[in-house]
Amino acid sequence: MSSLLPIFPLELVLLPGVPLPLHIFEPRYKEMIAECLEQKKPFGVVRASSDGVADIGCTAEIMSVTKKYDDGRMDILTRGVERFEVIEVNEDRSFLQAEISVVEDEPEKPAADMVTQAVRLHAEIAKLAGTELSGPDEHAGNLSFLLAGSLPLDLDFKQSLLATLSEAKRLEAVVGYLEAILPGLRRAAKARWN
Repeated sequence: MSSLLPIFPLELVLLPGVPLPLHIFEPRYKEMIAECLEQKKPFGVVRASSDGVADIGCTAEIMSVTKKYDDGRMDILTRGVERFEVIEVNEDRSFLQAEISVVEDEPEKPAADMVTQAVRLHAEIAKLAGTELSGPDEHAGNLSFLLAGSLPLDLDFKQSLLATLSEAKRLEAVVGYLEAILPGLRRAAKARWN
């Protein structure tokens, strides 16, 4: 892919298939989003930190503009589409752009019991949090991303999921992470109910 992808560095990790509402207010990003809307093209979301931007990001497709303000600000709803690796950052414009290569998964499928366990743990956490989330479809190709993306999990964990090239390994990581945080959530929920 030789064309440059506009890049939006944010303090979050966008995962494929996961919705992301954004409020666009900085002039450079108003310009970038206007261009993406006009050309019907995606932009890349990469996690920004004090160390700079992450090597692996996710393209965002603009689903809709939910609100336009008189001063040019806007609220948009985007959705993560595909992962990419940043090859080279380009700073010729007011916003960052990057030469990227798309990141593909290994073809290996996760075990059925791992899928069931991940969905069950996710449902229990959602219930403890007091949100009756309708869980994602167990047959979704990117189930690990949908499960992790619907919960406020640690950004380092989400970034490592984004960089993992196997759905089986990602689901394993999600199960391990959810099992680790569940006892604390159960205790907190019990304390609320007593």
